[in-house]
Amino acid sequence: MNTRTDSSAVFRSIGTPGRPWSTAEREQWRAAQQCRRSYADDVMPRVDRLRDRLDVVTYGELTYDGETFPLLCLRSRGWRDDRPLVLVTGGVHGYETSGVSGALRFLEAHAAAYVDRVNLLVAPCVSPWAYERIQRWNFDAVDPNRSFREPSPAQESAALMRLVAPLKGRFSAHVDLHETTDSDESEFRPAKAARDGEPFEPCEIPDGFYLVDDEENPQPAFQQAIIDAVARVTHIAEPDAQGGIIGSPVVAPGVIRYALRSLGLCTSITGAPYTTTTEVYPDSLRATPLQCEAAQVAAVCAAIDFILQAAGTGD
Repeated sequence: MNTRTDSSAVFRSIGTPGRPWSTAEREQWRAAQQCRRSYADDVMPRVDRLRDRLDVVTYGELTYDGETFPLLCLRSRGWRDDRPLVLVTGGVHGYETSGVSGALRFLEAHAAAYVDRVNLLVAPCVSPWAYERIQRWNFDAVDPNRSFREPSPAQESAALMRLVAPLKGRFSAHVDLHETTDSDESEFRPAKAARDGEPFEPCEIPDGFYLVDDEENPQPAFQQAIIDAVARVTHIAEPDAQGGIIGSPVVAPGVIRYALRSLGLCTSITGAPYTTTTEVYPDSLRATPLQCEAAQVAAVCAAIDFILQAAGTGD
């Protein structure tokens, strides 16, 4: 069941059209956000159940208006310098449910097949406050996935960058798990326009899975390997009439490219040669929640399989 709601009436009633929000208007937006699910109930118990197989590390803590959220990552044991290092992140946007559940499902069902061949680092829910409110932004009405830069305006992004910093340059791959939803167009993009005092320009939501490659370091074979694996689980997004997906040219079936570093995106933080952002479409009539989760898992497995083959250590 789709648990999202269109809160367009909330943000359209805030502030003055054409003027960016002030602190008071951000507080008005925040006051309208309601807790609709529980990080402590949904995510933390699944992490705890993995402690017998993986090390659980608290890499930071968020405190917002008296609420505290431990930021958790899981790390495979027995790290060796001769193994590829892989980062998997989910829930950078808290409302993108399959990113969180997909990261956890990968750990539960598939990590054991890889822990003797790669060093794994997985942060399944980067934005727990937003997870609970099914929101894209954090407590401060800031988008964490445009905040991976120094100094970061988002606590969530800053904490993940601190986790990664000692290992930067050693990563082989980073897979960041996301969704593109109907609420992007009905709620979150209009909200951003209102917050920033800009006109809202409609965009077509693609029906299907797609990937975001790095404009500065394109890796077409890597992206294709993931597309091929996911296509066995769910359908791949087709280009729109202009040959694009969400305003970007399609460079290969189901693949677009962004300037990751200049946009402050999560997949810019590791320096890994192979990076990708997954985009599942959970509102499709052709996909179920289980398929969306399975697509995220397939993407992670395909990414790891690719780097193992590239390193000559695959099956």
